[in-house]
Amino acid sequence: MRSGELARLTGISTDTLRHYERLGLLPKPPRTGGGYRDYPVDSLERVRLIRRAMSVGLSLPELATILKMRDGGEPPCRRVQAIAESRLQQIKQQIRDLIEMRDQLEALVRNWKIKLARTRKEEPARLLEALPREFAQVRVLSPLIKKIRKEGRA
Repeated sequence: MRSGELARLTGISTDTLRHYERLGLLPKPPRTGGGYRDYPVDSLERVRLIRRAMSVGLSLPELATILKMRDGGEPPCRRVQAIAESRLQQIKQQIRDLIEMRDQLEALVRNWKIKLARTRKEEPARLLEALPREFAQVRVLSPLIKKIRKEGRA
């Protein structure tokens, strides 16, 4: 099957297919006489597997390692389990961080409401200037943003 058809059936772009090939996630397909990629039928399930694995948090480099093990006859199950456990712990920490941030923002909004109620409409309340120093060190979303930027190319 040609790359356009495989891309259409899996809901990804042909650029993504080529990216998967470069990373070793998808074996390079043979070429037709005209130079077009001619993917074997099992490529469809392989791409679907990659997409499902990504949906539960596996990164493309992790998947490349796992699929290389699998293709070499080595069962990657324990590695997959370890990665999933690690990802779960990261998510739990992000949730704790987000809850802490939510609580800080709720307190901040309450304080700003009080400050605004005491400030005349024509005067600035200087809300941003009154932000506590701790807010300059909020790092809650930065690991998530880095992950999204890193994997956003796929």
